[in-house]
Amino acid sequence: MREAWRWFGPFDAISLPEVAQTGASAVVTALHEIPYGEVWPVDTIRERQALVADAAGSDLTWEVVESLPVHEDIKHGTGNLDRLFANYRQSMANLAECGITTICYNFMPVVDWTRTDLDVPGRGGAKALGFSEAKMAGFEICILKRDGAEYDYAPEVCAQGRAWFQASDERERETLLQTLMAGLPGAYDRYDVPGLEAVLKKWQGFGRDDLRASYGRFLDEVVPAAEDLGIRLGVHPDDPPRPVFGLPRVVSTADDAAWILDRVDSPANGLTFCSGAFGAHPGNDIVGMAGRFADRIQFLHLRNVSKDPDGSFQEADHLDGDTDMVELLRVVLAEEHRRKETGRQDWNIPFRPDHGRELCPDIGRGAHPGYPFVGRLRGLAELRGAIAGLRSAGKHSGSMR
Repeated sequence: MREAWRWFGPFDAISLPEVAQTGASAVVTALHEIPYGEVWPVDTIRERQALVADAAGSDLTWEVVESLPVHEDIKHGTGNLDRLFANYRQSMANLAECGITTICYNFMPVVDWTRTDLDVPGRGGAKALGFSEAKMAGFEICILKRDGAEYDYAPEVCAQGRAWFQASDERERETLLQTLMAGLPGAYDRYDVPGLEAVLKKWQGFGRDDLRASYGRFLDEVVPAAEDLGIRLGVHPDDPPRPVFGLPRVVSTADDAAWILDRVDSPANGLTFCSGAFGAHPGNDIVGMAGRFADRIQFLHLRNVSKDPDGSFQEADHLDGDTDMVELLRVVLAEEHRRKETGRQDWNIPFRPDHGRELCPDIGRGAHPGYPFVGRLRGLAELRGAIAGLRSAGKHSGSMR
């Protein structure tokens, strides 16, 4: 397994020399400054590669794109789609020309990953990301006042959400709005309430079948080109894996993953297997899913969550939480061994420690929410140790190399 680290580019609070100190050798990044739908030029890609490679005393290389974003018009199925698809294919071609052949993307409308809390308290003052069903219900029903929102939550959750709203002040409500927008990368739009209302109007009446139809067309348009270019596309699951703001989701469950992989059956069409995003869905067996889809895993996000019965969850330490991370790693290592035995050159699957708790040196540093330095470094160290132990055990048993 190839250790990687997500870096948000020159505006990241964490420097490339610090990334090099983690021991990771692959950098996961993107050209966040380029507007969605525009072509990523070769010269700009090469400039970012040189910036990564020139980091003081490092042997870092940019190996995974996260993300090459999908324009909202593609998801909605409107606008000049021919141009957008052509631009996406050209960006893939330009990345391949530069030797970058693993691309992560997602198909979530309007928002990226969504949380209601960025500072759930933990042991010794550590802080974690969390998602509260009650707060989300309170926002949708009492602040956004979205029609039909109360039907998307259990009655007791609606009551808890209204109670939260009544007990909150304007500062707390504004903090919740900013938190809900925190998952959007780079410098892209963060909506205020009127702005969010306006953008959601476009999606009224647009259901799961509509989004799946748009996604199918996207796969038809880009996967054959990716296969020709030697690119591996990996879709990131919905986060959380359930509808938010009344928006449909189509990458949340094992059935969703099977539909995607069957829709265009190609080695270029695969998964960014995020154990935390898939793991937040109560019906997903993460270790079982990894085994079922192992041959189509292009890239891994390794993190853990602890779920509550009402659908709420919070980020856990990497080896804690509801997913048996060691068993997941065992599945991935077995898949790597299988790939190597069949002669695949790209058998070494890249992974990164996803998210992480803010620990003491991280607090106040201003890193991107969910991406502290020390918290992720702890996660990488734990994962590295578990992988080393499994490899050692495999060597002695002869079952894994």
